[in-house]
Amino acid sequence: MTEQHTRPPRQGRDPLAEQGMALVDAGRAARALEVLGRRLADDPEDLFARVWFARAHFQLRDYQQAYDATAEVLVRDPEYYDAYFVRSFCLRRVGRYADALDMMERAVRINPDNWLARAGRAELLMLADPQRPDEAWEEARAAARLGPEERWVGEVLLYVATETGREEAAAEARKTLLGMDPSNTFAVPYLARREADKPGTSAARAADTFAAALAAVPGSADLRSGLDAAVYRMLRGTRWLALACLAIAAAALDVFPTDGEQPKALPLPIGIRLWALVLMGAVWGFGAWRRYRRMRLGARLSVRPLIAREPWARVVLAQAGWATLAAVLLAVVPWSERGVPQVVFWTGLVPALVTVLHDRKKIE
Repeated sequence: MTEQHTRPPRQGRDPLAEQGMALVDAGRAARALEVLGRRLADDPEDLFARVWFARAHFQLRDYQQAYDATAEVLVRDPEYYDAYFVRSFCLRRVGRYADALDMMERAVRINPDNWLARAGRAELLMLADPQRPDEAWEEARAAARLGPEERWVGEVLLYVATETGREEAAAEARKTLLGMDPSNTFAVPYLARREADKPGTSAARAADTFAAALAAVPGSADLRSGLDAAVYRMLRGTRWLALACLAIAAAALDVFPTDGEQPKALPLPIGIRLWALVLMGAVWGFGAWRRYRRMRLGARLSVRPLIAREPWARVVLAQAGWATLAAVLLAVVPWSERGVPQVVFWTGLVPALVTVLHDRKKIE
């Protein structure tokens, strides 16, 4: 969720400080530091300029400097709650959720009617102390009453309702938030990730989920990463199809005859070998091709770029192709003895098994 901020009344603001604020809002943090630095050199007591000086550092990801810049503000005015927001967001970004919660709770004590402080506390309660879900929910509802049309409040309400299992409230929050902003950069990726991570969700379904979300939020790195991981899972799954084909061919040829049983006479009749090929075609047709054709266009279009970009995607696909080739050779060639087919079988099997337990999370 995007960090928010408050603004004190316009009365008493210096024009140079206002210019610095506008530059931060426009994403020009480096220029804002220059402008605000000049203002603070003229008047070190301008707390508004000092807080926005800290915000400019925050925007540049200089979290320690942003945090330190608020110290002087709180020395001069311990009740300047906007400084606590900056500190809380800095601590949150570096993973110090408990300390961030402490800063936000100080802001709530100073100004309990501020929607930003209540929403920030609700979110941080979930991150820092998940054992207090009811308190987080009540805080999120309080924020919604104070700022019913604020986008961040809607995001926090959706997050807390979903994470605490309040399905009806989550559905209502989702409807309201996406009704205002169908391409909300928090809600769309968050809901897609939740859907894709449900137990039992297939790789193809996860890929479709991320592809649909990417259509709404095309620039989301999180959604792109999720789609890549789902497609990679699908590619890994093709190895099991290839190994199934290898097992079909080995069984048809009776590559490893059981002790005490009469092995099949070689070479195999053409009908048995053709039937093995038909079964292998069915495995690939129903296991991969049919599933691939039914995927969303966005998911299908992501397969080739991933293969071209990621070495591990090429590795697993090559292993699947190699095992399938070994299976086809076993079925097509009219072998007259079992020595060579056994070598072919192991040659197809071993490369696929070597990394199958170790490459699960090579692409995330």
